[in-house]
Amino acid sequence: MPVLAAANLRLDAHAIDYVLLAFYFVLVLGIGYLARKQVSSSIDFFLSGRSLPAWVTGLAFISANLGAIEVMGMSANGAQYGLPTAHYFWIGAIPAMLFLGIVMMPFYYGSKVRSVPEFMRRRFGTGAHLTNGISFALAQILIAGANLYLLASVVNLLLGWPIWVSIVVAAVIVLAYTALGGLSAAIYNEVLQFFVIVAALVPLTIVGLYKVGGWDGLVDKVSGGPGGAAQLESWPGNQLTGFGSNFLSVLGLVFGLGFVLSFGYWTTNFVEVQRAMASKSMSAAQRTPIIGAFPKMLIPFIVIIPGMIAAVTVTELQGENKQALIDGGSAPSGATFNDALLLLMRDLLPNGVLGVAIAGLLASFMAGMAANLSSFNTVFTYDIWQAYIKKDKPDSYYLNMGRWVTAGATVLAIGTAAIASQYSNLMDYLQQLFSFFNAPLFATFILGMFWKRMTPAAAWIGLLSGTASAIVVFLLAETGVWDLPGQGASFIGAGAAFVVDIAVSVAVTMVTKPREASELTGLVYSLTPRESLKRSTTGEDAGWYRNPGLLAGIVLVLTIALNIAF
Repeated sequence: MPVLAAANLRLDAHAIDYVLLAFYFVLVLGIGYLARKQVSSSIDFFLSGRSLPAWVTGLAFISANLGAIEVMGMSANGAQYGLPTAHYFWIGAIPAMLFLGIVMMPFYYGSKVRSVPEFMRRRFGTGAHLTNGISFALAQILIAGANLYLLASVVNLLLGWPIWVSIVVAAVIVLAYTALGGLSAAIYNEVLQFFVIVAALVPLTIVGLYKVGGWDGLVDKVSGGPGGAAQLESWPGNQLTGFGSNFLSVLGLVFGLGFVLSFGYWTTNFVEVQRAMASKSMSAAQRTPIIGAFPKMLIPFIVIIPGMIAAVTVTELQGENKQALIDGGSAPSGATFNDALLLLMRDLLPNGVLGVAIAGLLASFMAGMAANLSSFNTVFTYDIWQAYIKKDKPDSYYLNMGRWVTAGATVLAIGTAAIASQYSNLMDYLQQLFSFFNAPLFATFILGMFWKRMTPAAAWIGLLSGTASAIVVFLLAETGVWDLPGQGASFIGAGAAFVVDIAVSVAVTMVTKPREASELTGLVYSLTPRESLKRSTTGEDAGWYRNPGLLAGIVLVLTIALNIAF
């Protein structure tokens, strides 16, 4: 693992920075301790007793995604690819978030399932349920390891501790408050962490733009560097996708990222859905992802632009160094695009502000890892342990089991952090994982929700076939058989997984027996009474500003405007 501290790139943190960090850690652990007093059952631990207001779950929804990979990974993408990275937000997130709120949450929340895999069990039976549960659990451990590795990299840069020591210390902090207070501790900390992250990144963006002469100055510098003016327009995004053809690039972005990867992640990923399930009503659950979409629109301006500024101002990432990294090599200093935000903080922020910025980064890492752990412990405890190993134990047994599972997941994440360390741009790694796990799940899920004929056998066979096809694309790209630079391999892999899953599911359905229609009420759109999907419009759910449809329409108009403007 490259150790930046050894390359004399240590952040110049002073006593005030450490005091701010210490205060932040005490606050985080305090929230975990207070949340523990509200946990008296497994539903309290895993789903916050379904009692939280929409504004809390909405901010937690977006903060859970605003983890290390989002902040550092998108800044890395900004440094490497420029503005096309905004597609991960405006094309690759918001439409799917709105679809989740308007279409999917009534099914999830109305059925009172405790997890997405449990919904799969009710619709398709044990085969698809177990396949989904195991694949989801594996994905969360891998992603938690990536969050943990980046968190440890910051501690290494700040204190000079060896990476492995930093990983263990960081893991223990996250484990402490997640195991104490369960999902409530994770969610309330995620709300806090959202504001800390914004407070850290907004000053960095403003100071960075001032240093390069404003937006016009940034345009001039990026245009004259590696990548050129193409990094200043979000479309067609050829450098990001790796395609030479504008048409194929746009197709890959719209279908691969905007449809398969995006909808696969946001509509079926229990990390996000779990936050909405913790809401106190159907209306609040629907509003959760829509409320999160408002800040999601603006996040590119505080994560991508700092990456672009770092690429033209930080010595280790400029000129030949940047070109070497783009070409797949390494900079002489050992720096990678993953370090863009850290190096920009080192060069621009005074002490005190630097402490806030470091706390913001650590907040993002802990938010992401805690989200992975809280969703992992729910799925493993309910969908694997309770469903197949220990079925009829008292509720207190599963509550205690959830805490032990959280500890075990943390240990496993420490191991998978080593895998993440092999990628110079962790967004490449993340998108590969999504193509393996989320894309085929979305195909199975959406087909089963709108096609009552689809059978249980088709579901699990389709899932496995889709995942296998994405792995084949990955191996072809890794071995050089298929030249797919950038993140094109993940886009193609996601598309292949989706298409293969659909094709196999349809073929298997035609030769297997479907379930009785009476068993699918509330699980298939055409068989579900409309009144069971209606939200409350009285009390705390009254008012036009609490109308999910209206809020979604506002978000959609603003997102279209951003795509046109940039």
